[in-house]
Amino acid sequence: MKTLSFVKNHRQRFTVKAVFACSLLLCSAATQSFAQAYGSDQQDRPSQQKSRFIERDRTGPSASNGAGGNWRVFDSEDKMTAAKTVRFELLSDNAPSENRGYQYKIELVCENGKYKGSEFTPGRTLGPPNRPGWWGQPQMEVLVRIDNRHGNHGWNWNGHFLAMDKGTTRELIGSQIFKVEFLGYERPEIAEFSPGGLDLTRISQACGLTPKKP
Repeated sequence: MKTLSFVKNHRQRFTVKAVFACSLLLCSAATQSFAQAYGSDQQDRPSQQKSRFIERDRTGPSASNGAGGNWRVFDSEDKMTAAKTVRFELLSDNAPSENRGYQYKIELVCENGKYKGSEFTPGRTLGPPNRPGWWGQPQMEVLVRIDNRHGNHGWNWNGHFLAMDKGTTRELIGSQIFKVEFLGYERPEIAEFSPGGLDLTRISQACGLTPKKP
């Protein structure tokens, strides 16, 4: 009886240890998978400035011109499809404290007279996403101030930039003050922009966008 009891207890201890070991392996694999998916294993370093809109190997030279106020506009044409792309760029009034060689940036991109999308680029690695989108895509909840109003928005997260929603973009082009509080790699950061003075006729022709009150 003692022998049977010993074997039984030994088997129970072995089972517990095996389950514990497997749990550690599963947790380690899950953590590694999340890190690979969302870049949480990256060191704090400047972003590579990847953009879903800019394909320099397929577009010809961009012609840069002023678009009113602090805005710049770049015109280019796709070598293969002949699609005409117009990109409006707005740099921030301030810069990331850890990366003073680069300002925060907003880009509005339009193709063949239609709005394609807009991005907020921080110039350095973003913090991890903090909410899921409607389809489960990673998003970051940001606090946006437009003139004297503010509100929370969920922007699709890429690791290098945040995809802005069209409604906020329309509010941006008609405002004088635009600020974004977002999660940086270590702490919340605030990007400050002065979008006033944009040539609204130019952006209406290139994108079909009109201003919207907050």
